[in-house]
Amino acid sequence: MVALIPIVMFGWIPIVFYLFVRFPTQRAVIISFVVAWLFLPQASYPIPLLPPYNKISASCYAILLATIFYDTARITTFKPGWLDIPMVVFCLCPIVSQVTNGGSPISPTFSQIITWGIPYFLGRLYVGNLDGLRQLAIGIFAGGLAYIPFTLIEGVRGPVLHQMVYGMSAFEDWGQARRMGGWRPVVFMQHGLMVGVWMMTAALIGVWLWQTGTLKKFQGRNIKTLAIVITIAFFLCRSTGAYSLFAIGLIVLFCAKWFRTSLPLLFIIGYIVFYLYVAASGQFSSQEAIGFITQLFGEERAASLKFRFDMEEILGEKARQRFVFGWGDSGGNRVYNQYGKDISITDSLWIIAFGIYGAVGLVSLFSSLLLPVVVFCVKYPARTWSNPKVAPAAALGVALTMYVFDCVLNAMTNPIFAVIAGGISGLVLKAPESLKAKKTSSPARRQSLVHQKSG
Repeated sequence: MVALIPIVMFGWIPIVFYLFVRFPTQRAVIISFVVAWLFLPQASYPIPLLPPYNKISASCYAILLATIFYDTARITTFKPGWLDIPMVVFCLCPIVSQVTNGGSPISPTFSQIITWGIPYFLGRLYVGNLDGLRQLAIGIFAGGLAYIPFTLIEGVRGPVLHQMVYGMSAFEDWGQARRMGGWRPVVFMQHGLMVGVWMMTAALIGVWLWQTGTLKKFQGRNIKTLAIVITIAFFLCRSTGAYSLFAIGLIVLFCAKWFRTSLPLLFIIGYIVFYLYVAASGQFSSQEAIGFITQLFGEERAASLKFRFDMEEILGEKARQRFVFGWGDSGGNRVYNQYGKDISITDSLWIIAFGIYGAVGLVSLFSSLLLPVVVFCVKYPARTWSNPKVAPAAALGVALTMYVFDCVLNAMTNPIFAVIAGGISGLVLKAPESLKAKKTSSPARRQSLVHQKSG
């Protein structure tokens, strides 16, 4: 069964080409990203001088090549904007980070472009308007529904599906999958935390599409029923961190609906920025935070977070020695004991970016993900978020912020969130779209107008 892995991985490119022939290009892009992220195996093939061919690069290579072959005109119409600057900086900063530390910039730079730049660019190309973001939101929701049977199976049997389908296990530490009297599903992703955030996003979108009346039915099923089902399935994923993100996301969206304010979302973004500032500058003290978390979530969760904070403090101290552009991939960002053994563990995306790419990489990465949401709050005020045209974009903006919030503690790279960031950037770089419903005349009225013109 292991032989199935290269067939799927390298066969993915012609499959995406078929999707571009079979469907409109926008839908083909969305289907390709969602299906690849949900079902491609956790496998990696080395490529000389380039980043390895893995789940992320396979989806990005395939979609970019299909776009070049079948939709070249769309690429030629692309117009860069000021919101694209942070992503460009983040994609190119490995050049300086590598050169200043005596390393080759080729593979790290291409890795950054493939992992973050291409998904963002494709988001700008294909979902940079209200309708495109609506289609993306529905695609993510559909992906969440498709994952329900698999999460339920692994919730009972443990992380076995990757082994059963592809003949190899992608998750060895079953201790991390044991939660709350059952198993935290991993399915075909890297970790159960990643599945939790994915299902949180799909559930959040489903609830908001239902509450705003954006969708009445999906595939012939009542949207209310589907939203409830996917929310229950999400809670069965046993990811307590994702529970918190889901609750916060709902609070943000319903504050927009009931009180017509986006201040809770802006406050969360401000909190993320403030935390990154104090942590990167070495001013963060974990003692008070651990005491609060112990009361809220219990000693087991608090102990896990304390270990992460302790690691981040020593890693942050090492990162500040190369504050501006970081250590590159030299390994200098790691912490070693007196015997030369690496004793550091990097759980958080922010500390990885800070250690490898310095303050430039840290600021540019989080700016590229959060700044589009801030501008969205300005151009599309909270009072519009219940409008069926804006509701999907609002849900995606909140979900993106929750993902970034999670990246303060975890390092679960997901290219679909870069697609969301690119789509929202494309939307807000243009003048706000009209939210007025188009008037449609009745058949009798149209027939009368025809007679008038012919007379």
